[in-house]
Amino acid sequence: MNLRGSELVVRALEDAGARWTFGIPGTHNIELYDALERSETITAVLVTDEQGASFMADGVSRTSTSVGVVNVVPGAGITHCLSGVAEAFMDAIPLVVLACGIRTDTGKAYQLHDIDQAALLRPVTKAVLTPATPDDIYAIVRRAFDLAQAGTPGPVAVIIPANFYMLTHEVADYSPTAPADAAPPTGTASLSEAARIVNGATRVLLYVGHGARHAGPALVELAEKLGAPVATTIQGKGVFPERHPLWMWNGLGASAPGFVRTIASGCDVMLAIGCRFSEVGTGSYGFAPPPVLVHVDINPDVFNRNYPATLAIEADAGAFVAALVPLVHDREEWGAVAEHIASGLRDVKDAWRRERSQDRVTPGVLFETLHRLAPEAIYTTDSGNGTFLAMEHLRLNAPGRFLAPVDFSCMGYSVPAAVGAKLANPGRDVVALAGDGALLMTGLELLTAASYGAAPVVCVLRDG
Repeated sequence: MNLRGSELVVRALEDAGARWTFGIPGTHNIELYDALERSETITAVLVTDEQGASFMADGVSRTSTSVGVVNVVPGAGITHCLSGVAEAFMDAIPLVVLACGIRTDTGKAYQLHDIDQAALLRPVTKAVLTPATPDDIYAIVRRAFDLAQAGTPGPVAVIIPANFYMLTHEVADYSPTAPADAAPPTGTASLSEAARIVNGATRVLLYVGHGARHAGPALVELAEKLGAPVATTIQGKGVFPERHPLWMWNGLGASAPGFVRTIASGCDVMLAIGCRFSEVGTGSYGFAPPPVLVHVDINPDVFNRNYPATLAIEADAGAFVAALVPLVHDREEWGAVAEHIASGLRDVKDAWRRERSQDRVTPGVLFETLHRLAPEAIYTTDSGNGTFLAMEHLRLNAPGRFLAPVDFSCMGYSVPAAVGAKLANPGRDVVALAGDGALLMTGLELLTAASYGAAPVVCVLRDG
């Protein structure tokens, strides 16, 4: 069949379940925008800046089953979007970056936008894929979606030469490549050893991260059987329901309230699931785990990097938790620790209420009001104090409702991420918590929101 490469890209995007692309068209990829215009299922969203494009795509990926797609021209399109790509890479968020390349059929040097963009993309993506011929386009784009979601999720870039878009090509019937490798199984021996350790503990501390977001009700059942107090990472906020009596706090160590430190110090085993003990998540490595650490993650590279593990298990978090629950003894007792948690949380909330001001809006009042007006909202935050205030004050009962730039900590995230989240969740309230400096960086993406009928609420948090 005779097709442009742009048509093959759109068919691959449609078959992969993409619903939006985010970017700005240019000379090199205008044919792709023409093909997207003809798609009945994909909307090409025009942004004001490519940094906003990558943050919007991130918001789609964090709040829906669709993978966000960035669609940019070579050169400056790539460099502008890199901040959002790096944020997704460090926060383990799947993206597909359609990074158009220069022409490969002219033999000419010093072309427009000609830089080594693959070299720029490699450090902040899981892979950079380039089709050698137009026949490869469909399979490689589909492969990018599979790879972005496999194992530890992250961005995957596809560089398609501009001439593949501009010219028609005789291509064979297209089909996807084999899917990326499945999650590693949980070894029976490791699972049995984990069960032996937690069953023999005096008190288990359960620490869960974003990697455990698909563990679901089994995670709650595990905590209840163990009678384990639960803390989450920042990005893991909502992975364990925060209205549950065993939920303590987001984070541990010196940055956590006194009652959290007291309870954690009384635990002799930590079961850490789907986390990697990053600097931000640990408050600059400001806590010491209990004497025995069982660390479960799909990525073996995270083991023993910052804290030595007594037992390290490479496994998908959801599969591990489901397999562990039947092996755990039901202690049928967690009233005392639950009451300690409830008392501690009451004291924290009382302290916030004592901070009320006659002439300014304190964080406690702001977040109480947001909870009342929008109890099921999705929240996006920005680099800085707003993320930590929101983390401490909000009580969320599901993952995918707290979108924060955590490990790359890039300013300007909240407004475009909220636009992407709102496009993906039109029936939900979406609230962006933007610092005044961050708003100056990407606030113009509210023009994009207006153009596409996406309506987040933006709260500008001004110091003082």
